[in-house]
Amino acid sequence: MCRIGFRSIFPSRARVFRALCICAAGLAAPAARAAAAPLPVLRQLRVEVALRDSSGQPVRRAMAVTVEHAPGATHPPFVLLLHGRPAGVSARRRMGLVQFPAAQDWLAGLGYFVVVPTRVGYGITGGPDVEATGPCGDKDFARGMAAVVTQTRQLLHSLQARYPAVDWSRGLVLGDSTGGIAALAVAAARLPGVRGVIDISAGDGGDSVHHPYQPCGAWRMARTLGAYGRRARVPALWMYSRNDGFWGRVWPRRWFDAYVDAGGSARFVELPADKNNGHFIFTRNLPDWQPGFIAFAAGLGLP
Repeated sequence: MCRIGFRSIFPSRARVFRALCICAAGLAAPAARAAAAPLPVLRQLRVEVALRDSSGQPVRRAMAVTVEHAPGATHPPFVLLLHGRPAGVSARRRMGLVQFPAAQDWLAGLGYFVVVPTRVGYGITGGPDVEATGPCGDKDFARGMAAVVTQTRQLLHSLQARYPAVDWSRGLVLGDSTGGIAALAVAAARLPGVRGVIDISAGDGGDSVHHPYQPCGAWRMARTLGAYGRRARVPALWMYSRNDGFWGRVWPRRWFDAYVDAGGSARFVELPADKNNGHFIFTRNLPDWQPGFIAFAAGLGLP
């Protein structure tokens, strides 16, 4: 009998197909199946969050969340993955249920309880764009990131009640692109249990087609990150590909300097160039950033 190792209330055809392929391979090769690691446990759920939009109006949504962990994991630490932000409204709606299959499986295999929210304003969670930061010439990054912090705080509080066996006193926040800036905002908010944050390709206001390497409000971003650095009390790992088509090589270093000059504890790692645009290295080339993650986590006593 072939059993798929997860339950989904929001079916993901790609994940189901992957699991079916694994099962089919196991039926065809019993010896290989016996030697293979068991499939991770994957579930989707809804978490109620309440916040305000940019005009101050109350917003309540049932946020879609994916959780993944190894079968039989006992008291695992957590890692929260924060997604980025496509530029257009239609692109944000098309995000569906956000998942990072390869990264999730790898992190679960290390021993983490992996949490991936689809935030308000994106994909199947829907709702207004509570993370809007304003037009290119008048960016307010802190306003948009405050909405992410509010959702993250409520999400972790809710999951603690649902999954008491998880070690919520030991966790990491990893963000990709705009999610990386959000991870630094979470560090500045000093949420309980967060031991460190990792940002990969972090930034906002970029356009690799119309103004590559010149993101909107870049100096305002530096000031925002300086404010986060002053408040943060946990270490941060910054990782950027050398051919990031959104930020280039100059602005990430300036943003990093603003963060550490203000008092933030952080390390900068330049990753190799990745294909035509290294901005997407988080999902396209895991082997390039995994060693940095492992070294950073080990320094915190985490897997």
